[in-house]
Amino acid sequence: MLILSVSISGLSWNLGHRTQSMQHVSVVVVVVFVVVVAVVVAVAVVVVLVVVVVVVVVVVVVVVVVVVVVVVVVVVVVVVVVVVVVVVVVVVVVVVVVVVVVVVVVAVLVVVVVVFVVVVAVVVVVVVVKGRNLSLFLRW
Repeated sequence: MLILSVSISGLSWNLGHRTQSMQHVSVVVVVVFVVVVAVVVAVAVVVVLVVVVVVVVVVVVVVVVVVVVVVVVVVVVVVVVVVVVVVVVVVVVVVVVVVVVVVVVVAVLVVVVVVFVVVVAVVVVVVVVKGRNLSLFLRW
């Protein structure tokens, strides 16, 4: 700054002009310095604003992704639970129906066997009694 002042002031012819010239150079240097500082501050503010906007956008995107993932996981869990409950209910109903059918079939078979045994017993008794003495059987 001093060299610039001296070289510009060297172009002047008298002391008064040299002093004015140095004052002009000092004013210009101060103005340039203020402009440079203002530009640097403006650029810094813009950079900070851009960084803040980028951070906000990234945070919003991350929050949205997390919410979507949580919703998808909850939906999948609910669907899996519903499917498992439906399958368990169907299996229980099928098992109950099969058990009821088996019990009914076994009961019918027992009744048929009991009836068959009773009929055979009656036939045997009738044949035996008829062969011996039918009148004794009829008295009873």
